[in-house]
Amino acid sequence: MVRRLLIGLVLGLLVGGAIAAGLIAGLGVQTFAGTEGMLLGYLAAALAGAGTGLVAGKPIWSKGGKVEAGLKSFFGALLGAGLMFALHRWVNWSIAIPALGAASPTPIGDLPEASLPLLAAVLGGFFELDNTGEVEPAKGKNADRARVAAEEPGRKARVAAPASPPKGAPAEVEDDEAEGGSRRAKR
Repeated sequence: MVRRLLIGLVLGLLVGGAIAAGLIAGLGVQTFAGTEGMLLGYLAAALAGAGTGLVAGKPIWSKGGKVEAGLKSFFGALLGAGLMFALHRWVNWSIAIPALGAASPTPIGDLPEASLPLLAAVLGGFFELDNTGEVEPAKGKNADRARVAAEEPGRKARVAAPASPPKGAPAEVEDDEAEGGSRRAKR
């Protein structure tokens, strides 16, 4: 469980860091200040959430992972924008990163190099913990019990009546069991 959490955190940091690097180096965005900056911040957060949903947990390239990754990507975009709103609204941390152009203390929600990897790491950890993996079928002497339990969750397994009554059983019981078996067969 801790291993999955760490994998999700690292994947989220990589996705969020790549998007932040693209914004800073490619588009020259230093902060998400002002109306246009805030809009760009929400779009970048949604992109980071969608990208994290594609690679964290069950990735899109795995067998049977396309639908699950698509759903995680959609909800990751919504959660990413929601986490960016939470960073702007309720988190009052300010940091200064002079190497990247933020020499004075700036709120963490306004810095792409801090906010995007942070929220993508949170989503990556969540998606990775949510991925339970495939359950392998039981093998050995309890395989049939596991199969019946897996096929009918919440229902009692039905056991077929024996073909002949147990030795030493009275004749009345033999007739009752035979009639009961035929009644069950008619249902």
